[in-house]
Amino acid sequence: MSTEALALVLTAAVFHATWNLAAKTSRGDTTVFVWLYFSLGGLLCLPVGLVQMLRTSASYGWELPGAALFTALLHVGYAMLLQTGYRRADLGVVYPVARGVGPVLTMVIAVGLLGERPETSALLGGLVVIGGILIVAGRRLFGGGKRVSAGLFYGTTTGIAIAAYTVWDSFSMTRLDLEPILYFALSSVFQSLVMLPWVLRRRALIPATWRIDHRLVGIIGVLSPLAYILVLYAMTTTPVALVAPVRESSIVIGALLAWWLFKEPDPVRRVLGAVVVCAGVALIAG
Repeated sequence: MSTEALALVLTAAVFHATWNLAAKTSRGDTTVFVWLYFSLGGLLCLPVGLVQMLRTSASYGWELPGAALFTALLHVGYAMLLQTGYRRADLGVVYPVARGVGPVLTMVIAVGLLGERPETSALLGGLVVIGGILIVAGRRLFGGGKRVSAGLFYGTTTGIAIAAYTVWDSFSMTRLDLEPILYFALSSVFQSLVMLPWVLRRRALIPATWRIDHRLVGIIGVLSPLAYILVLYAMTTTPVALVAPVRESSIVIGALLAWWLFKEPDPVRRVLGAVVVCAGVALIAG
């Protein structure tokens, strides 16, 4: 992995952990909250994407709206699973499980079906990153209890959604050769439109959710697009089998901040996991 691609993905990981922590503190209606930050992301990114398309004189056929619509459906499923999991279980379980399952499945699909062939040391680094994520997750994953079971369920299903949209987005960047900013912006608009029928049924909750969570909507509406656009640009030059696990180094930041802000336990284990993740990233970068 090049230094530039590594810098893009690690910066994205910081943004990603930050917006997930913001999402954890939401108190408004889940569906309305997700729709609000999707809509804001689309409004902010679409003008930039159109300017970029004009600047590069790029032209697209069916592949741009088709690919953006498909990823929008996958991202809506991901966001709803994630936000519901945060409501029904601990961030310290849902987040690491989701971010561990996602890259494992992505690596398997990328190598087994897409024919990617990263160097052996880089693949080993990806597995080390995933091992570090499991260390961060710790024994709580095996401790039983309804909240842990719920965390495992929502973490796993969210991870499957992560793998699905990651592989598709890599295909859109490398095989369809789409412009990352425009692709993300259009998908955000589609995400908002797909969710609109459900939001209209809950329209009475929009003012209250905005009043309670408008600051969080602003944070996520800016950081979530930034995080993923950086990942999309990295995908244009780097195999997704490597991008996916490095991106999940965000779990280290998220877990440490969850200990600090939400008083979740075991800081020593979290630091150990961080060290292992850093070792895996070094293997991938090397």
